[in-house]
Amino acid sequence: MVCQYRKIGAVLASGTMKFLLVFDFDHTIIDENSDTWIVKCAPERKLPNGLRNSYQPGHWTEYMGRVFVYLGDNGVKEDEMKRTMTTIPFTAGMIDLLGFIGENKELFDCIIVSDSNTVFIDWILKAADFHKVFDEVFTNPAAFSSTGYLTVQHFHAHHCTKCPKNLCKRKVLKEFLDKQLERGVSYTQIIYIGDGGNDLCPVTFLKKNDIAMPRQGYTLEKRISQLAQSLSPVQCSVLVWSSAIDIMSYLKSLIKE
Repeated sequence: MVCQYRKIGAVLASGTMKFLLVFDFDHTIIDENSDTWIVKCAPERKLPNGLRNSYQPGHWTEYMGRVFVYLGDNGVKEDEMKRTMTTIPFTAGMIDLLGFIGENKELFDCIIVSDSNTVFIDWILKAADFHKVFDEVFTNPAAFSSTGYLTVQHFHAHHCTKCPKNLCKRKVLKEFLDKQLERGVSYTQIIYIGDGGNDLCPVTFLKKNDIAMPRQGYTLEKRISQLAQSLSPVQCSVLVWSSAIDIMSYLKSLIKE
């Protein structure tokens, strides 16, 4: 895989360089899966076999809806869920990276595109005081019902056959870029940071001046490698990371040049 450092950014009307950072959330910003972490709130910290085995590929959001009903039926309240979720560890170096981005917001626009949900991400980011680092969060909408049950919905509808039914991250990224263009903001370098199989679709949308940053040892890195081996590599450059300090080092190189 190729590692190419380039100093390329969007030049705005003010003449300022601007880069777009796109983050996944689970196993990228946090070092766990937020949806499976919530199971710690369940009786005996586990789900019944029937519920656990009810997941169908491509329908994770529906599965989590059933998990939330089970938690609600067992008297798990919002406060307990929030306490549990805010104990999730961040990935190594991520606190330093997000602090660095926060100190350099004039250079970086920053979004999250995640298959988690609005409630979990909001709780976690606000507890760590990182919510202002991100300009927008694109994820499945969630809310507590009048009876205290957490409910979750699909983020959107799409026709991509490569992505789960509820979320195509490529579509999200394309629509965000189109909206920014209408505002007069274009990015000549997008930096995509993720780990999962559902991050491959947006990575294949990236152009040769962009960079994909897959987490070492995770599905996205393996899928990108498979594409290269089958002689259909991604267009963008690729830089693998194991600690968010690796990402921060790359961003610092952009600023220094």
